[in-house]
Amino acid sequence: MPVARVCVDVPLPHLDRPFDYLVPADLDTAAQPGTRVRVRFSGQLVDGWLLDRVEHTELDRKLAFLEKVVSPEPVLRPEIIRLARDIADRYAGSLIDVLRLAVPPRHAAAEKAAPNTPKPPGRREERPGWGHYAAGQAFLRALADGKSPRAVWSALPGERWPDRVAAAVADTLASGRGAVVIVADYRDLDRLDAALTAALGGDDQHVALSAALGPAERYKRFLRVSRGEVQVVIGTRGASFAPVRDLGLVVIWDDGDDLHAEPRSPYPHARQVLLSRAQLTGCAALVGGYARTAEGQLLVETGWAKEITPSRETLRVLSPRIVTADDRQLARDPGAVAARLPSVAWDAAREAMRADAPVLIQVPRRGYVPSVACQECRERARCSRCSGPLALPGNAGPPACRWCARPAADYTCPRCGGRRLRASVTGVRRTAEELGRAFPGVPVRTSGGESVLATVPAEASLVLATPGAEPIVDGPGYGAVLLLDTWAMLTRADLRAAEEALRRWMAAAALAVPAGKGGKVVVVADGSMIPVQALLRWDAAWLAERELADRRALGFPPAARMASLTGPPAAVAELTESADLPPGTEQLGPLEIGEGSERLLLRVRRSEAAALAHALHAAAGTRSARKSADAVRVQLDPLELL
Repeated sequence: MPVARVCVDVPLPHLDRPFDYLVPADLDTAAQPGTRVRVRFSGQLVDGWLLDRVEHTELDRKLAFLEKVVSPEPVLRPEIIRLARDIADRYAGSLIDVLRLAVPPRHAAAEKAAPNTPKPPGRREERPGWGHYAAGQAFLRALADGKSPRAVWSALPGERWPDRVAAAVADTLASGRGAVVIVADYRDLDRLDAALTAALGGDDQHVALSAALGPAERYKRFLRVSRGEVQVVIGTRGASFAPVRDLGLVVIWDDGDDLHAEPRSPYPHARQVLLSRAQLTGCAALVGGYARTAEGQLLVETGWAKEITPSRETLRVLSPRIVTADDRQLARDPGAVAARLPSVAWDAAREAMRADAPVLIQVPRRGYVPSVACQECRERARCSRCSGPLALPGNAGPPACRWCARPAADYTCPRCGGRRLRASVTGVRRTAEELGRAFPGVPVRTSGGESVLATVPAEASLVLATPGAEPIVDGPGYGAVLLLDTWAMLTRADLRAAEEALRRWMAAAALAVPAGKGGKVVVVADGSMIPVQALLRWDAAWLAERELADRRALGFPPAARMASLTGPPAAVAELTESADLPPGTEQLGPLEIGEGSERLLLRVRRSEAAALAHALHAAAGTRSARKSADAVRVQLDPLELL
């Protein structure tokens, strides 16, 4: 096989294809598919990936030779090449961009380490936690028998989800197959790491991959997977491409978290990467979370996956008591209006602390007072120099601009001339200050921003956290959970506002102890609102079904496919005009987004998704071949539209 097909590391769309090179005799042994090489391309020496070796070339010209094999380690396995090509085609990207996401940078010292002998998995044990779900045990039995079930899992409140995931991985490993599990952040990764260590009898059966490891340690662990030393990989979104051999199961927890979306081109979502792997390899798939996304609901409604949900009787036993404090209750409690907490929330907090249990208070705004307004006319206060929003950074000192940091001690309202300011949005630090005065002697802890707590002790205390930064209790759970300022999430100008609000609320409410042990959740919101009703019933599937139906009616993802083109107006128009768009493509916009850029949306039916991606990639290739100066950012189903 004297011809090597190489993917050159040149990120230009019109070069998104393999190039043929001859393999010199002295590199014949080292130049294996999946290795890193260097080749002469357009007069320069560039890096590349050797994708395949073939007998003949289809080109009618003389081929150049490979210059060098950078490493004889075949870290790019054939199934990962197929997966990367599928993801690139789906997101209108180039193969080399996806390969950069799939394989971490090389670390030569790690490759010199001797490989370890893989150890056999431990004995399979019963997994009682899955018995709370109607189809839970059947799902595990299918994994242990070597089958490939696909499921969307709605977790119970208070569920120790790392233990449930570890049980599914252990049964998959017992069948002789591997698994890939993706979580959103390092806190979830640490919890899952500990659960797998306990379930698999040590930490030599799995590896955890994340960018926080550093290049050397990350590549060392990656090599253990590539060499077949371990068959279980857990990690954040980048680990979704891990080259696990004999893959039997892919899992993603909390797929609605925006951390699962890759911010680099071609912007794939970890959920889609795992679902594509399951489709290409025929392995099992599990999409889990307390809440359910519209994408997860689509998997159920199309029959691609089955539901794993608890019975209503089990929910009644294990759920905390969830109540609302709406505007009518606040109106009857004038003192609570000023303090932002109705009497039902105060009572819940007091009862929990009498039982020596911590109280979790979710506040959806960081900082002290992140937004202020004129006391007289309620006009939002803005900086006189850059028009940025003014905020109070602390309980002392003048307001300052959040954009340019300029103090505004002499602020005067341009509308009414008033000089006094009021808080229009209260942050977590100000709320902590208020509640600290209301509950003297009670420890007050905050979690959010750059200071996120992993755990808190099981003692009477107030724990204030921004959404997603709620710490776990070193014990049974929180005695009470208070959800404040719910309007801040529900009134966002985002198609996902209701779905995201419920996801955040359920993640916090799930940390409370069951109602039988005194657990209570108070949501300060109108109880008639659909997301609040879904929380009261603990029925995320109901909301997901409604969301998906609404998006079908509106023509938004995932019921349709949508592409976002962002760039200078002339460049966006050039790309759109040169693209052979599928029939029926709708154009929405363009919309000016400032700084000489605009955004144009293209919408097609799901059946035309592949044609749209191909047309946009081909048009981008045409522009790059012409050496067009202005770049256009192309995103398929951008997260802010979902």
